[in-house]
Amino acid sequence: MTDHVTTLTSVNFDKLTAKGDWAIDFWAEWCGPCKIMSPEFDKAAVELAGKVNFGKVNVDDATEIAQRFEVMSIPSLVFIRNGQEVDRAIGSLPKSAILQSISTSFKQR
Repeated sequence: MTDHVTTLTSVNFDKLTAKGDWAIDFWAEWCGPCKIMSPEFDKAAVELAGKVNFGKVNVDDATEIAQRFEVMSIPSLVFIRNGQEVDRAIGSLPKSAILQSISTSFKQR
């Protein structure tokens, strides 16, 4: 994980995601597709540093957050604007697809 990705926990999740645009990776240590996507997520975070916040939620450590967002499959990317979910993508994605999903999710409405 890079310096551009924040570890989100049940302690800091609500406070940090209350403002701004967030791309959040719901993952687990044992998940093969999560391990494949992790470096792609990190590259996207570096590219969009200062524009979009990037966070990771380990579903085994923060089960209550995963349940609140009804995460049934991992990896799942949940896009949050000012504390509210605006979109999501499921499955392991390359950097290009992550960037496209972010662009689509955070278009000005």
